[in-house]
Amino acid sequence: MPRDLILGTAGHIDHGKTSLVKVLTGIDCDRLPEEKARGITIDIGFANLDLGDVRLGIVDVPGHERFVKNMLAGATGIDLALLVVAADDSVMPQTREHLEILKLLGIRNGLIALTKADLVDETTRDVVGLELRELVRGSFLEDAPIIPTSAHTGLGITELKDALREMCLRVGGEEPNTPAPLPEGKGERQPNPLTPSL
Repeated sequence: MPRDLILGTAGHIDHGKTSLVKVLTGIDCDRLPEEKARGITIDIGFANLDLGDVRLGIVDVPGHERFVKNMLAGATGIDLALLVVAADDSVMPQTREHLEILKLLGIRNGLIALTKADLVDETTRDVVGLELRELVRGSFLEDAPIIPTSAHTGLGITELKDALREMCLRVGGEEPNTPAPLPEGKGERQPNPLTPSL
């Protein structure tokens, strides 16, 4: 039977998360009229990707700082993350913020997509790659592949699908009743001050 997993996007506004999901799946996650009018993602969107023995549900999140609560809602409960960084922009504030959120949520698996790679030369790609390696050092993405992609030309899309499938086959399933990760000290049951002691 195919494995069913949830992939969440992460990254700065206008780095091409929604365009990348669209070229991967054929689904435009920007469904709201305001999103289409403004050209930015406001709320979380959903798509699915069939990779044969792996089926991915994809949660596409907004990258604007004003919609970080929406991003957090979308990222909760994902199995793996796709950090999206534009080659012509490199690491930006919400790149860092979204990565920190993923770390706090306890995400342990993911890939990095270097989008808009067709807009820069090879030297620029290499420099951005070094900046990304510095960013993810010590995180769950430290050894993740960085895959140059372009939603416009199709560059790297097959390679990204292959890498996603390979990672999904390695990801260990969580126990069905595993409690959600909580900040340290928040998991213990506290006495109810309204309950009389016996």
